[in-house]
Amino acid sequence: MSHYLPLSRVTRLVGISRHALQEMIRGGTLDTFDGMVELDELLRAFPAAKWDDDAEYRRVTEIKEKAFGKRVFERAMPDKEVLSARLIELGREYAATKALLMHYSQVLSWLDEKIDEIEEEQGPGEQGKETRHALHTVRAFIARNLGEMPPGAVQARALIAQERIMKIMSAHVTIQPSGHEFFVESNDTILEAALRAGVSLNYGCSNGNCGECRARLMSGEVKKVHAHDYVLSQSEKDSGVFLMCCCAAVNDVVLEAGVAGANDIQEQHLAAKVKSVEEFNSRLAVLHLQAPRSQRLRFLAGQAIRLSAQGASGLYAIASCPCEERHIEIHISHQPDDAFSGLLFGGLKAHDSVEVEGPYGEFVLEDVSARPIIFVAFGIGFAPIKSLIQHAMSLDLAESMDLHWLADEAGHYQNNLCRAWADALDNFTYVPHAQTADAETVLASIAGDYPDLHRYDVYAAGTAAQLQAARSVFLEHGLPEQRWSASSY
Repeated sequence: MSHYLPLSRVTRLVGISRHALQEMIRGGTLDTFDGMVELDELLRAFPAAKWDDDAEYRRVTEIKEKAFGKRVFERAMPDKEVLSARLIELGREYAATKALLMHYSQVLSWLDEKIDEIEEEQGPGEQGKETRHALHTVRAFIARNLGEMPPGAVQARALIAQERIMKIMSAHVTIQPSGHEFFVESNDTILEAALRAGVSLNYGCSNGNCGECRARLMSGEVKKVHAHDYVLSQSEKDSGVFLMCCCAAVNDVVLEAGVAGANDIQEQHLAAKVKSVEEFNSRLAVLHLQAPRSQRLRFLAGQAIRLSAQGASGLYAIASCPCEERHIEIHISHQPDDAFSGLLFGGLKAHDSVEVEGPYGEFVLEDVSARPIIFVAFGIGFAPIKSLIQHAMSLDLAESMDLHWLADEAGHYQNNLCRAWADALDNFTYVPHAQTADAETVLASIAGDYPDLHRYDVYAAGTAAQLQAARSVFLEHGLPEQRWSASSY
């Protein structure tokens, strides 16, 4: 009786990236069937894995959470009704397995009786002796295999136990037709889990009033965990439509739902509060804002917003990831012609109110591509690049990510964060470049390090002049024009 695991669960159990797993599949070192990995095949491919010890996985997860700069959320148990439903489903699965084993036992008992009958029917001749010998061999084979623990049984038992715990504590979600995947954990709704995973599902109010987060259940089971005012029609209910902001996944589900693009998100207006102002030097500060509980800012990584306070305003790239819930991070350099930057350096303080409008811009990640990525940040252009990097980390799709940060007078003001990313992730490389008047030489050196540049996507942020120079260099070195994406400030 084969036991199959989806690739998303395999990545968690083994502790490797999805891309690394796909490379094994493409290279023929791991066999799959309909996107699933058979238990014995997984044990064969990872013989050294410690299936009864998930300490390494927890350690890597903790490093990643700290490296991303995310708030470490207190992980709660699933909603009690969802947990109950998952346990009931698991009980049914075990009951079905037990019934199947009982059936196998009956088959073996019948086979044993038939062997006895056939042996008794054999005559004393040579043919009878051969038949009895063959039957004896069959009986010995059955007894030996039933009495011995098969190779890998201990590891298989530990692996199945871990996978079952994962199924109790979380549910896997696949979005169609985009193919995005994520897990719903603790007491999250499907929408909350998607946003934390960096999947920008369509939604509006996020509290059950607007109906923008409607999705259709294609397989699996969801459970309503929050009441909502939006009224679904009977035909919608009959076809499996539900609100993702008010439902949790009971088991692994496949949903039909829309994923937002840069032009799908409407302009929003909200009043945020200043959490803190982090001044790195006299030229640059990082502003941390918090959106109200009732209205989180909906945006895509790489986009920008307009900030206004006390009669001053300015347009700035968002440095935080959409997965960071209410937290909004903005990097602002002190410029004489920027009134809002003057306000920031002149005394904007914690708890002050700041009006937020947006988001704006189309500098967003192609989040269905698994191609390797080169990020190029000029000075404070690191802000939108940081947002893109954290989003790419959440999606865990890119083959590799290389960050080249060309410093200006403010320096590499979040250098430790970038080094933490490089330490925590095997597929991330960070290369800081000192301030120089000859940026084109540096750019040529960077591009020259990638002889297969046609395989890459390049995302760059800086001034218009810097981006023009970078674009020319990368295209000259073989980057396809459609793989270049840039944002100027």
